[in-house]
Amino acid sequence: AGDASFGPEALEHYNGLRLRWFDQWLKGMETGVADEPPVRIFVMGGGSGKKTYDVLGLNGRIDHGGRWRSESQWPLDGAREVPFYLIAGGALSPGKPGANSGSSTLRFDPQNPVPTVGGSISVGFEFMPPGGFDQRARFALAAGDSLPLGSRPDVLVFVSEPLTEPLEVTGSATVKLWVSSTARDTDFTAKLIDLYPPSADYPDGYALNLTDSIIRMRFRDSWTNPAPMTPGEVYETSIPFYPISNLFGRGHRLRLDISSSNFPRFDVNPNTGRPLGEPGPLMVADNTVYHAAARPSHIELPVVPTK
Repeated sequence: AGDASFGPEALEHYNGLRLRWFDQWLKGMETGVADEPPVRIFVMGGGSGKKTYDVLGLNGRIDHGGRWRSESQWPLDGAREVPFYLIAGGALSPGKPGANSGSSTLRFDPQNPVPTVGGSISVGFEFMPPGGFDQRARFALAAGDSLPLGSRPDVLVFVSEPLTEPLEVTGSATVKLWVSSTARDTDFTAKLIDLYPPSADYPDGYALNLTDSIIRMRFRDSWTNPAPMTPGEVYETSIPFYPISNLFGRGHRLRLDISSSNFPRFDVNPNTGRPLGEPGPLMVADNTVYHAAARPSHIELPVVPTK
């Protein structure tokens, strides 16, 4: 779980669950599994936000909290898609952008990629520990760099106003972008973050990553028929996220980071449009995200009424 603690309720005896399942369906024993709701989810969030420690007083983690809940179907009945739009100046808003909201440009240098800080990672733990972390470049591949990722010039940050009420997001979010590039091929990455307000334990707040993903633009329309970009041309593309369930607390903010790299989780795009996996030059690309009325880049969040 990285630097996040989900509390004692997170403990689930997975082997016990599997044993009950196999006893029911392979041995014909009545274990109650068949009578339970078909969907069980863990809703992250709702914790104190304070720093917690293990029995030795070490390994301080943020108390993000969470609880298990049963549901009758997936996607959840009652979930509705709520858009939050990218606004000039770095806002993330349920209100649509104006006609002159414009665009934001980042310069992506493949020789200086944005480092991976946590996430849904299944290999390479020695280089990129998995799970939730405050989004600072503090791991081996970013030696000497302890600044927040959002301070990098190649990361576009969009933040909502503080929430006046808790907000549950459960399901698969999708980022929809209008973009252009000076390159014939490049990447766009997106990361959804639960932004804690400043506190005694975390004076600068805490930016907890929830889910992230990427689109390689040559595959924007097809995984089997890649197509280069025309430099300067605007394209509409989507970045689907892995499903999550998180309760954003009152006073928290939603944050969406847009960039063009997340290394080493995703290999770095050389931006040349040449065949991938072959040695060759690297090219710096100026990548633009549009956020005006005619090109309303946004994230669609599956919002569930709080129970």
